[in-house]
Amino acid sequence: MKDHELFRRDVADWLAENLTGEFAGLRGLGGPGREHEAFDLRLAWERHLAASGWTCVGWPREFGGRGLSLAEQVIFHEEYAASGAPARVGHLGEQLLGPTLIAHGTPEQRQRFLPKIVAVEELWCQGYSEPGAGSDLAAVSTSARLEGDQWVVTGQKIWTSLAHVADWCFVLARTEPGSRRHSGLSYLLVPLRQDGVTVRPIRQLTGTSEFNEVFFDGARTPASMVVGEPGDGWRVAMATLGFERGVSTLGQQIGFRRELEGVIEQARRTSTIDDPVLRTELTRAWIGLRVLRAHALRTLGEDAGPEVAVSKLLWAQWHRRLGELAMRARGPRSLVHDGEPDEWQRLFLFSRADTIYGGSDEIERNIIAERVLGLPKEARA
Repeated sequence: MKDHELFRRDVADWLAENLTGEFAGLRGLGGPGREHEAFDLRLAWERHLAASGWTCVGWPREFGGRGLSLAEQVIFHEEYAASGAPARVGHLGEQLLGPTLIAHGTPEQRQRFLPKIVAVEELWCQGYSEPGAGSDLAAVSTSARLEGDQWVVTGQKIWTSLAHVADWCFVLARTEPGSRRHSGLSYLLVPLRQDGVTVRPIRQLTGTSEFNEVFFDGARTPASMVVGEPGDGWRVAMATLGFERGVSTLGQQIGFRRELEGVIEQARRTSTIDDPVLRTELTRAWIGLRVLRAHALRTLGEDAGPEVAVSKLLWAQWHRRLGELAMRARGPRSLVHDGEPDEWQRLFLFSRADTIYGGSDEIERNIIAERVLGLPKEARA
């Protein structure tokens, strides 16, 4: 459509005009395994986006967004990725918590938090996984009890992305003593900058630390900071996870395409491109990326069917294989580094986690089998 072509040109022109000066050096920085790169300047860039109305573009206008159509959102995320603009720092608030509050929050919660997410004045992290509740999220043991007009939170979360720079955490906690599994959980909004919270970075294979342990030792938050009803946290938490499948995945795939092109160029430089087996695998990766895009496009919107459940399996496996291809393309040099991994070694090392975080592939397959396909449940102790 002509209107979409004009909008695409407007987005591309704005990015070209603004990724200049102090922001010019941000191109390509940040993202998984690289969140430490120029964080303060990336935060300044994102606030510059906000000042020009380019954050929360899919949110309704009444909540501070642009109210863009699904097609326009796709265009924005594609052009953002194509421009080489840096990875976003406020995405957990914008893509997960914000839509959750719009759908399930109180008017007071929306008024308190949504404007600051739009302006990138407060950063968020997600307090779901625990040492004993990773892929099995219903095993959450972090607890919270009401004392007067405050929730008092005790427990531990782990693999909490960007907790070390976040101001707030949306926490799944058990608020009904003696409850089990999906019942008795509540979805709480907890400030991190208080004496009852300790954030401890976890050093990764890449040498960086974007994941964290978070310890709650009597941390407090007002009684009003529960999203939905107390005890209804599982439903709200699942709604949040549903928002992870959004139009931004199409921008992610442009980043994947850039990585694939880089791997192919590495293979040409090292002459490993002459290996017929590697050529076949690179061709399969090229085809697989187009499958990812086709699947993402057909599962956008509220009318998507159960096939959306396989999205995580598809991209995680594809990206992990790409990391392996990067090492094969570089040849023996891939085994050596001077102090810290280079770009392609980092891709290989970090992508090992893709099939684990956010639900391991094994757990994802069980969920699809039992809840989507209706197959008999796996025997459990």
